[in-house]
Amino acid sequence: MMTALAGATLADVGVDAVALKPTEVDVRRASGLSVATLTIDYEGRDHVPEPETLADLDAGRDVRLTVPVRADGFDPHGDDRLLRSVPESVGLVAVAGNPAYLDARECRRAIAPRLRAVAGLADDPWVGTESVERVALAVGGTQYDLLSGTTEAEISALRSAGFEGDVAVYAPLVLTDDEDTILDALGPYAGRRPDVRKRLPAETPTDSRATGSAREALLDGLGEYALAGNVETISERVDRLREAGVDHVVAYPARGLDPFLD
Repeated sequence: MMTALAGATLADVGVDAVALKPTEVDVRRASGLSVATLTIDYEGRDHVPEPETLADLDAGRDVRLTVPVRADGFDPHGDDRLLRSVPESVGLVAVAGNPAYLDARECRRAIAPRLRAVAGLADDPWVGTESVERVALAVGGTQYDLLSGTTEAEISALRSAGFEGDVAVYAPLVLTDDEDTILDALGPYAGRRPDVRKRLPAETPTDSRATGSAREALLDGLGEYALAGNVETISERVDRLREAGVDHVVAYPARGLDPFLD
C-alpha cells in the first residue's frame, strides 16, 4: 500500500521552484504552492497561458515562461507575437525547444543567435542547457540543467573552473516511499534515458508491472534522473546538489499539484 507521507511539503525536501505543464494542470492553482519560483513549460502554442494568467501568478513570486526560441510565436528573428505578449514582470527561460513541439521547418532554425537574442530581452534570463550546453554557457544567464547521475560532478567542475553565475536543475518529483507508485508516475521517463533503455529487455513494461532486472534498472535510473522517494531520500539528494553549487532546484510534480497545495 502507498504511503502518502501526509503533510510533507516542497520546503521539507529543499525544493524552491516548481515546473508546471499546462496540459496537465491548471497553472492558476499553483498560486497555492509554497515556493518562490514557478516555471511554465512549453507544450505547444495552444497551451501557452494567457498574459493575464501569467501576471496573476506573478504576484509575490518569480514566474518564468519557457520560450522555445525556434518556435513560431517566440522566434526573435521572425514571428515573435507570443513573445511580445509576455508581461514585463514575467521572467524568461530561453530554450532550444523540444523537437516534439516543433515542425521540421522550425527545427532547422539556428539556435545560438536566437538564444542570445531572447536572453538579451530579460534582466535575469535562464538558459536551458539540454543538447546545447556550450552554447548556453556562452549565452550566459542562469544555466538551467536537467538532472542526471553526473549533475553534481559537472556542476562542481563548473564551479571549480570559476563559473559564478546561478545554476538551476530540473527534476521530476514523486514524494512517496511506494515503488509501484514511483514507477507508474516516472518509470516511462526513466525508460527513455539511453543508459537505462539499454539495460531493459525488449518490449518490457516500464511502469509498476516491471519485474526483476528491468525493475531494478528503472529504479536505479530514477535514482539518477528524478527526485523520487521519501522525504529523507529526496532531501539528501537536494542537499548534495546544493553542496555541488546548484542554486535552484526546480521540481516537476509528476503526480500533480494536490499533494503540495497548502
